[in-house]
Amino acid sequence: MTEYLLLFRNASAENGYIATSQDMAEDMPKWQSWIGNIAIQGKLVHTAPVRYEASIITKNDLKDGPHKETDNVLVSGFLICKSDNLEEVQELSKTCPILKYPKSSVEIRPLIPFPTN
Repeated sequence: MTEYLLLFRNASAENGYIATSQDMAEDMPKWQSWIGNIAIQGKLVHTAPVRYEASIITKNDLKDGPHKETDNVLVSGFLICKSDNLEEVQELSKTCPILKYPKSSVEIRPLIPFPTN
């Protein structure tokens, strides 16, 4: 089985996420159900939301704050799952709760295992 990294992206405000406490409370059961469905199939490896705070390190610089795309979209969480094929992961991703928000997306990236010898 291949492991896949799913990156959840959503629009942000100037200094935080745009989701309100009410949004989060309403969304939690949807996330629990969606992630639970993946887990019950034995395909969940790890998942977590990410805090807004971030540091960006380059060769010559340190910048506080997350990387945002031009339309203020940033990574807000991730999930690692395993599957025999990309198409299955694509179908799972189409029902991700993040997709209810404008400008949101799920990026799917296959992971390459490091050699262990």
